[in-house]
Amino acid sequence: MSQFLPLFPLSLVVFPGEQLRLHIFEERYKQLINECLEQSSTFGIPTVIDQHVVTIATEVKVVAFDRKYANGEMDITTEGIQRVRIDSFFQESPDKLYPGGEITVISDEMDIAAETLEEVSDLLIQFHQALGIHKTFGDEEEPLTAYLIGHHIGLSLKQEYELLSFNKEVDRMDYIKKHLIAILPVVEETERLKTKVKMNGHFKNVIPPNF
Repeated sequence: MSQFLPLFPLSLVVFPGEQLRLHIFEERYKQLINECLEQSSTFGIPTVIDQHVVTIATEVKVVAFDRKYANGEMDITTEGIQRVRIDSFFQESPDKLYPGGEITVISDEMDIAAETLEEVSDLLIQFHQALGIHKTFGDEEEPLTAYLIGHHIGLSLKQEYELLSFNKEVDRMDYIKKHLIAILPVVEETERLKTKVKMNGHFKNVIPPNF
């Protein structure tokens, strides 16, 4: 069923469950956030790609009001709730400064095989090891999901939006698995070249070939 939702377009992707901190400084978005705080209501964050507001957005709620400045600007923390489809976009909501849209909630199918999760987890570890960083994802309190790791696998903005667009977790994880398999050799070669460049100018203990 379609409903109206205030919108805050940004050049980024917000995943359900993700927390995002925002500094609010434009008058139209000050109005939006103040209304959300007063009414305990939500708003949507659609992605802007190539100056165009795309169709799939994430509905978010304000979970913390961090700071208000003398000029009315504010710092807030939001959390993604669920995905929505924008059926109609309005540059200005009726009698408001901020954008809005008629939206429909999109359901998610979160079923995923344990073997697939293990495969993706192993690839993720390899990816971060190749980069020389250590990150831990997935535990009993917060299981491994595509949304949890979507910002940590080197996806472009368009790729993150494509990931958000899938309705099934199995499709999102398959997308991530294919991406990691494709990018791992590139990352490993890049890190190898970086190490080689750092070695230039140093004395090397090289064993010559025995002809």
